[in-house]
Amino acid sequence: MKRTFFKKDVTGLSCAVLLLLFSACGSSKADDNIPDGRPQVKKHQRIMLADPTVYNDNGMYFMSGTLQVPGLESKGFTVLQSSDLKEWTTGTPYTYRFILNPQVEKTWGTSGFWAPQWYKADDGTYRLLYTANEKVAMAEGDSITAMFSQQEVKAIDPSVGNIDPFLFKDDDGKLYLYHVRFGGGNYIWVAEYDMQKGAIDPSTLKKCLDISQPWEKMGNYDQSNIMEGPTVVKWDGVYYLFYSANHYKDPDYAVGYATATSPLGPWTKYEGNPILRRDIVGEKGAGHGDLFQATDGTYYYVYHVWGEGDNPDGRQVRIVPLVREKQANGIYKVSVDASRRIIPEQVY
Repeated sequence: MKRTFFKKDVTGLSCAVLLLLFSACGSSKADDNIPDGRPQVKKHQRIMLADPTVYNDNGMYFMSGTLQVPGLESKGFTVLQSSDLKEWTTGTPYTYRFILNPQVEKTWGTSGFWAPQWYKADDGTYRLLYTANEKVAMAEGDSITAMFSQQEVKAIDPSVGNIDPFLFKDDDGKLYLYHVRFGGGNYIWVAEYDMQKGAIDPSTLKKCLDISQPWEKMGNYDQSNIMEGPTVVKWDGVYYLFYSANHYKDPDYAVGYATATSPLGPWTKYEGNPILRRDIVGEKGAGHGDLFQATDGTYYYVYHVWGEGDNPDGRQVRIVPLVREKQANGIYKVSVDASRRIIPEQVY
């Protein structure tokens, strides 16, 4: 997320990976250069996505994120799938599948497609929340791998720059849209969301957090106030807000969490933050991901790190299991098990 004062970009990728993605993105058919009837050797490559998300759909895992390919950032979002979290494919050999592409279907935005999140609606259809043109939008699809579109092309809140959406449904059925808003820095806000209207209720809009812990503003790269990448879960009546802080080009970009008894806060930060940083997982720029639950019940956090050669603009995906320890006050202490970190690879 490169900012020219609080803005992101997607740049940087090796020539080999760029060639693969360009050739795959142009077709939904098998590559004509692949000889028929001859056994193919599996090729593996690191997954080059920023701001990744993973969705568990009946034991099959789906991954999307911010594309890291110059020239393709205006094409939207792609999808990979896996049954074991380690090897990921496009689902069909030698293809590269888009799930949102403004050049194919009606959707908000022309560039800057960042930080997607899937959400399953009550009617069984799916929503894809995302950022484009520095505004949050939502598209609809019949399945996880559908080509998502909008009946009405629009942003959710055009009034101010806002990015990094996360839609949370509480036990009472109310929806809350967590997102980052610009103004004096990048901060996480929340508001009630109306699915029918496709809009937030401005009267409920609240800022979630301020910079207050030393790890949240290391200043190795940028002195701006940056808090982003929200994910919210509810465990045993307590709300947990996971978020990232610092500029993504700061080697100490990191993840922490806060808890509350209401989805609107107030939020209390964990005193042991951060729970994910380079000194914990061994790689620079670790952050901005999403939380998901595996079929065996294990919770994982998927996130990005800097790419080869300490390149913050060639970010790669990592997955790490969470460890939850319930305290006497009923709140879980959350950490990551770095010894079981997964380095997922795309197989083709």
